[in-house]
Amino acid sequence: MSSTGQGPSNDGAPAATEDPRAVAAAREKARARAEAIAYREQNQKDRAKARTLPNMVWALVACFIVVAFLMIVTWRPKEEKVNAVEYSAQLEDARKVAPWVRGPEPMPTGWTATSVEFRAPEQRPMTWHLGIVTTEKKYVGLEQSNVTGGQFQSDKMGRTSDDGTSTVSGVTWQRKVLLDRKEENALVLVGSGVTTIVTGNAGYPALEAFASTLR
Repeated sequence: MSSTGQGPSNDGAPAATEDPRAVAAAREKARARAEAIAYREQNQKDRAKARTLPNMVWALVACFIVVAFLMIVTWRPKEEKVNAVEYSAQLEDARKVAPWVRGPEPMPTGWTATSVEFRAPEQRPMTWHLGIVTTEKKYVGLEQSNVTGGQFQSDKMGRTSDDGTSTVSGVTWQRKVLLDRKEENALVLVGSGVTTIVTGNAGYPALEAFASTLR
């Protein structure tokens, strides 16, 4: 070794120099991580704002509007089906054993018989029933029996109150309001051992029109 001390120092290894490419890569990675964190934080803030009460209310209102529109567009009224029955043959059979049985001759135009029943003599008291639907989809019923007591009227009409009289073809019928049924009335005729009731929710004019057809 030279005595002048110009050789390499013997107090340790020379300091290492950092690679510029590694430094650049580390900085890029740190930048990308910072951007990702900032994006997540902003996204969370945006979602929190979207969940605020006013936004939720408007979203529900929009849903209701869409549902209501679809219901209006797709809804169609369902017409109640009227099941017609043939009553003429049973009416004729009933008259053979009970001449007091009456029926519409003719049936008012557009009215449809929907139920019919005759209780024969062995099923005392004898009764005759005819149920009808009018053109306005109202109900009119004919009830007859060979009894004149109040029990038959009570069975067919429930509690009633007098409501004056109606004169149909020169015959006076007693008007009744049916207290146990909504908007139902009746015309009652008692005579010659027979009780005849015309009842329903079609109103007195329709009941009187039907009573005028009974033969």
